[in-house]
Amino acid sequence: MAGTTGTPQDLYDDTATERWAPEPDKRSGRTAFQRDRARVLHSSALRRLAGKTQVVTPGTRNQAWDASPRTRLTHSLECAQVGRELGAALGCDPDLVEAACLSHDMGHPPFGHNGETALNEFAADCGGFEGNAQSLRLLTRIEPKRFIHPDGEDPVSVGLNLTRAALDAATKYPWPRGGHPTDPRSPKFGVYEDDLPVFRWIREGTPPDRICFEAQVMDWSDDVAYSVHDFEDGLHAGHLDPNLLLAEPERADIWRVAIGRYVPADTDPEELSEALDRLTDQEWWPHHYDGSAIAPARLKDATSQLIGRFCLAAEGATKLAYGTGRLTRYEAELVVPREVRHECAVLKAIADRYVMQRAEHEVLRADQQRVLAELAEALAARAPDSLDPQFRALFHAAADDRARGRVIVDQLASLTDASARTLHAQLTARR
Repeated sequence: MAGTTGTPQDLYDDTATERWAPEPDKRSGRTAFQRDRARVLHSSALRRLAGKTQVVTPGTRNQAWDASPRTRLTHSLECAQVGRELGAALGCDPDLVEAACLSHDMGHPPFGHNGETALNEFAADCGGFEGNAQSLRLLTRIEPKRFIHPDGEDPVSVGLNLTRAALDAATKYPWPRGGHPTDPRSPKFGVYEDDLPVFRWIREGTPPDRICFEAQVMDWSDDVAYSVHDFEDGLHAGHLDPNLLLAEPERADIWRVAIGRYVPADTDPEELSEALDRLTDQEWWPHHYDGSAIAPARLKDATSQLIGRFCLAAEGATKLAYGTGRLTRYEAELVVPREVRHECAVLKAIADRYVMQRAEHEVLRADQQRVLAELAEALAARAPDSLDPQFRALFHAAADDRARGRVIVDQLASLTDASARTLHAQLTARR
C-alpha cells in the first residue's frame, strides 16, 4: 500500500460504495461517503441521542457540576471527531469513519446500558436485545429515508440506505446472536435473525467474522472517547478525588472492577498498577481539581493529552506493522499496544468505580429498570393502539407473535429517557 495516491475514496471499489437500493445522487461532486455522513447527521435517530443517558442521566444535576453532563449524542460527536482524525491518519476515508462513529450508538435505548438489560429480558422470546444489533436494524430498516416498492406489495423501508462500506464500518460485532467466533456465550452480537438478509448483503465477499479496519478504528475511538470523557466528567462533578488513586486499598478496588469487565480475567493486577503509574507520572495528569478558574482548563488539557496519547499509540503501532500507506477495509488490523489498552481500561474502571457505582446511581438504575419493564408490559398489553403510527403499521404487518414482539422492542428502543418516563406515566395511570 505504500505510495498509494489519489483521494481516500479511490481506495474503495464499487462493491464498497454500493447501496441496497440503487439511487442517483442529487448533486454531482459529492462522494458516496459524504452522502452517508450527511444522512446520519440529519437523521432523527441521531438527534434523539441528546435525550439518552451516557453516564449521568440527562436532566439531573450535581451541585459541583457547572456544565451539562454528556449524553449519547455528545459522546457520539466526540467519538466521531476522534475517529475521523485517526482514520484519516491511517488512510481511511474520513467521511466513512465519521459516519460509522456517529451511527454506532443509534440503537441504544433509554437509560443506557441499564435499558439494554431491561429490554433484553423483555425480548427473550423474540431474539433478545443488543444495542449494536439495534443500530444496524435502525440504519437499514427503521429510520425513514428511503423506500423500495416491490411489485404488487406495499413500500418497504430500507432505512438510510447507506453504502455497504458504511454499514460494515458501523458493525462492531459481525455475527448473529450466539455466533461469537471464539466465545459462544458472549452476549455481544451485531444482527437480529430477521435482519440477516441485509446483513449477508453487507458482508458479501468479506472474510467470515473479521471486523473491517474502519470498524476497528471506530471501536477504538469509542473506547478512547468514553474512557477519557467519563473520567473527566467524574472529576468535574466532584465524584472523584485524584489523590485516592495513590492509595493501595482504592487501587485494589479499581483492579477488581477492571479485571473481567474491561480487561481479560487473567490480567495481572500489577500490569494495571503500572498503567496507572504511567499516567499519574505525566506532568499534565490532573492531580488536583479544586474548582478554581484554572482547574477546568488544566483538566481539559489532560483530556486532550490522553486522547492524543491513545490515538498516536494506535497510529504508530499500526503503521509499524503495516507500513505508511493507506489502510482500508480488510487490508490491515488496527494495532493498539497492550500497555495502552490497559491505560484506557484503568480510566474506564475508575469512572465505573466512582461514578457508576455510587449509591444514588444504584437506586436510579433500579427505578429505570422498573419503569422500562412496566412500560414494555403496558405497551404489549395495549398494542397496537399504544404504539406510534410507524410502529403500529409494522405491528399490523408482522407475521407472528415473535415479529410483533420485535416491533414493540423497536418502539421502546426509540424512546428517550424523558419520553419513556412520560409514556410510562400515561399508560400505567390507565390501569
